[in-house]
Amino acid sequence: MKNKILITSLAIFLFSFNLSAQTEEEVKPPPLTRILFVLDASQSMYGRWQSDMKISIARKLLTNLLDSLKTVENMELALRVYGHQYSFPPQVCNDTKLIVPFAPGNIPKIQTRLKSVVPKGTTPIAYALEQAGYDFPECDNCRNIIILITDGLEECDGDPCAVSHALQKRGVVLKPFIIGIGRNFAEAFDCVGTYFDASSEVEFSRALNIVISQALNSTTAQVNLLDEFKKATETDVAMTFYDSYSGLIKYNMVHTMNTKGYPDTISIDPLLAYDIVVHTIPPRRVDSVTLIPGKHTTIAIEVPQGHLELKLESRDKTVRDLKSIVRQDGLMETLHVQHFGTTEKYITGKYDLEILSTPRIYIDDVEINQSHTTSISIPLPGIAVIEKKASGYGGIYLVADNELKWVYNFRDNLEQRETIVLQPGTYKAIFRAKYSKRSFFSVEQIFTVESGKSVNVKLYR
Repeated sequence: MKNKILITSLAIFLFSFNLSAQTEEEVKPPPLTRILFVLDASQSMYGRWQSDMKISIARKLLTNLLDSLKTVENMELALRVYGHQYSFPPQVCNDTKLIVPFAPGNIPKIQTRLKSVVPKGTTPIAYALEQAGYDFPECDNCRNIIILITDGLEECDGDPCAVSHALQKRGVVLKPFIIGIGRNFAEAFDCVGTYFDASSEVEFSRALNIVISQALNSTTAQVNLLDEFKKATETDVAMTFYDSYSGLIKYNMVHTMNTKGYPDTISIDPLLAYDIVVHTIPPRRVDSVTLIPGKHTTIAIEVPQGHLELKLESRDKTVRDLKSIVRQDGLMETLHVQHFGTTEKYITGKYDLEILSTPRIYIDDVEINQSHTTSISIPLPGIAVIEKKASGYGGIYLVADNELKWVYNFRDNLEQRETIVLQPGTYKAIFRAKYSKRSFFSVEQIFTVESGKSVNVKLYR
């Protein structure tokens, strides 16, 4: 009775352990979202705009926005300002400072520091963006976002577009958001990031909320791997998502069907465009895939596949690690090297095989069809035991159509015997001992190799 109770308890424990391990394995922590506000505090922000000065409206609307973010989890904020330390004139083009660095729960500090920001100087946007790249501490699981708020253009001969491109290429930040206050600067800032025109206070408030919504809202997608009939039946293949702009790898995952038999729903960052590579043989790729933040996106990729099985006509331990080079029909590039005794998936179409047997076997125009297994089998090889009284030179040649085709060169450092695995066929061995100094003393011997059998070949008079 005690044994039964013990076994039952152990079974329950193992089941619970496996379940918890599976749950722990499947649930990955979401990345920490870090948002850096880069605020224009140049002299022009003292200008009148609708109900108040631009700087006052920016303070008020940013403060209200920050109030709404106090309960948001898994997010950190920071504030960088430019044009606020030195009066203009003269023009000081390195006038920018990180006044509140990233830290948990620092929203009240940002709101307090906003009150003390006084517009004074010029507009070094490029330099401020460049310095912003250093504001994000090292992090393995973070998404870094810059929100630039400005009422003017670059005034220090910098290139905000080039700086933004460099930051994105290095993977420091995602594509920045720019909110232009007072008038439309889209032409100047479209190359910097995603531009929003805030022509009024209402539009400014709306732009802030849209940007935050896009930065924080989760977005789902599914990848439909289509077969030859345009149905999403293909699965269990690895996929890589690259940032289209920087070329950096963002996600690696193996395609899965959910419990209902549909492609699994995945959560990916909507602020990027993606180049997606499906690691079929050969791979399939789609570029510049974009998502709409907050909405579900279906991505269709055609990857019709069938199977190629390579096998020997019978099994024998004398044959080990036999492989075949697989090439796309008419191409010389090696696509894959497949082992005999395995079955591999390929995109439907025609392939050429070069079987690395001795001698080589070439099979062209092998057809792979949707959801079908194409089997290629070759005879079991035999063994030729080459006996020599001394080391020397020469080789083995396949006899075919009154012509000799080279197959194998003897190893001149092996004096007595060599054992060679050969495909069934008729061969001729030609040999001259190393100590013999006349070609006339060459020895030749014709022999036949049968499947699964051994043959002794004596190369001496």
